[in-house]
Amino acid sequence: MEKLGLSLNLCFFLRNGVSDTLYCLKVGIARFGKPTLGFSCRVCVGAERDWRLLRSEECMEVDAAGRDLDCLKIPMGKESDENGVTKGQVKAIPPCCLKARASIPENEAKCHSTVVSGWFSGPRSRPDGAGKAVYYNNPMWPGEAHSLKVENILFEGKSDYQEILVFESATYGKVLVLDGIVQLTEKDECAYQEMIAHLPLCSIPSPKTVLVVGGGDGGVLREISRHSSVERIDICEIDELVIDVCKKFFPDLYVGFEDPRVRLHVGDAAEFLRKAPQGMYDAIIVDSSDPVGPAQELVERPFFETTARALRPGGVLCNQAESMWLHTHLIQDMISICRETFKGSVHYAWTSVPTYPSGVIGFLICSTGGPPVNFLNPVNPIEKLDGALKFKRELRFYNSEVHTAAFALPSFVKREIRAVL
Repeated sequence: MEKLGLSLNLCFFLRNGVSDTLYCLKVGIARFGKPTLGFSCRVCVGAERDWRLLRSEECMEVDAAGRDLDCLKIPMGKESDENGVTKGQVKAIPPCCLKARASIPENEAKCHSTVVSGWFSGPRSRPDGAGKAVYYNNPMWPGEAHSLKVENILFEGKSDYQEILVFESATYGKVLVLDGIVQLTEKDECAYQEMIAHLPLCSIPSPKTVLVVGGGDGGVLREISRHSSVERIDICEIDELVIDVCKKFFPDLYVGFEDPRVRLHVGDAAEFLRKAPQGMYDAIIVDSSDPVGPAQELVERPFFETTARALRPGGVLCNQAESMWLHTHLIQDMISICRETFKGSVHYAWTSVPTYPSGVIGFLICSTGGPPVNFLNPVNPIEKLDGALKFKRELRFYNSEVHTAAFALPSFVKREIRAVL
């Protein structure tokens, strides 16, 4: 005889600011058979945090013990209680995650608020109460996210300026993330670090004094150290915790700090430049994070004016300048300001970095009035430098051919910036 009965599902959400956990209690009352009782939970993240969209692939089912869930992780190296709460700091960890960590300890190595089911994704968006998109990581890349398979969370913490995450990825080695945005990976950092350093330094003869703005990971310092003509390297980094974290987890980059020519200044770079003597530097390299929050002023007119003042005649600036696929309006604004501020030449170059949004990053390269600078053809080729193999490390990306090719722009970019370049 067919069994007849009733079932009742009771579901509710718990929200922690990054993801929602849907709990469902299923009670079955059978006419012929034993009563049934079931429990499940579902974690939803990103734009699909809506009970009407529960079929979204961004939500995943887990059982009562939290199995199949690679969940959140507490900050490594910090004292915490049995519930995963760091002392002195509240960490919202879904109960499903706590159950998973209790039943499957290996999941703890993949636990963090930006890691869902073993994958880091950023930046992501979510709707607020009014249904509008709120970008809780970075507003510069709406509608897209890049995901990396996570092997282990190595560090998670928060400085006075930003959240810092380091994890071991399956493909790109160790990854540094600031405020949810990938800054570098061991596999492709060379494409950025080598280009932002050698494009300007190989374009002028015998640079002697260099300033790095940002660059707390040490990678740009490592590349500058290859230039034996350089006598002094100043670096101004606002976040000392970034330096400490990279010293521990990225020794191949931090090695740049070990050069005796390096002088570290911890503080605000804009203020540092305002106090710098006029004509102090042959080259200034701005290795800043994306122009939101504290880094916003690093793409504005007053900063470029103080930068130009701190350069000698014929000195050069290389400034991180975002993606030509996503930020042509920002690039246009930066070029317009630099055209008015720098009396020499202004160029836009680019390189390929797979783990950056759109896979490319650009550089704004300028020179002050004085001896003309031909950026397109390196006058100080890296291949001929005595220090090219500094730290016994060969260049992995940059060479003189790549230098020249970096200034070749796609047709759509030429059209977009023709009026200002």
